[in-house]
Amino acid sequence: MDSAVFATTFGIIFLAELGDKTQLTAMALATRYPWKKVFFGIAAAFALLNVAAVLLGSLLFAVIPLFWIKIVSGLLFLFFGISSLRAKGDDGEETARRASARGPVLTSFLMILLAELGDKTQLVTTSLAAQHDAPLAVFSASTLALWSVSLVGIFVGRQLTRFVSLTTMNRLAGGLFLLFGAAVLFQALAA
Repeated sequence: MDSAVFATTFGIIFLAELGDKTQLTAMALATRYPWKKVFFGIAAAFALLNVAAVLLGSLLFAVIPLFWIKIVSGLLFLFFGISSLRAKGDDGEETARRASARGPVLTSFLMILLAELGDKTQLVTTSLAAQHDAPLAVFSASTLALWSVSLVGIFVGRQLTRFVSLTTMNRLAGGLFLLFGAAVLFQALAA
């Protein structure tokens, strides 16, 4: 594995995602669901996205217009925003039961998959894979960077619940989801 390509890719992707909507989404999801399930969904989505970016990135954009990806992503964010705003603060047992009924792994997977498909980091990963004859290094570094940024977001989100009530966190998460949904829809319609 090419260590220079690995280090460069990791650094670029990590810095590009730091503070991005994906990290904030991970943070918000971790306040509603068990962090391991959130991370598993996020990790699976990023692994799939990076395989697509490295191997089939340009083909995906030929098959699925970016406009429709952004529309579906924006609507999904709006849906989860409204769901978060409607959620009531309750005890941990009830929250865990509801989370398992809604499927936190699938929720996290879909949120990240749709939010990141065609996003800057996927495009950068595709570009780096095209520039270097080191697909394994690009895939590994990009995936590890995205997982690392997501874990930072998850653990920051989990720590916030010590100081902020679940009801307040649900409202903040709902607001973030609505904001992201509106921004993605605006991008899709403005293009």
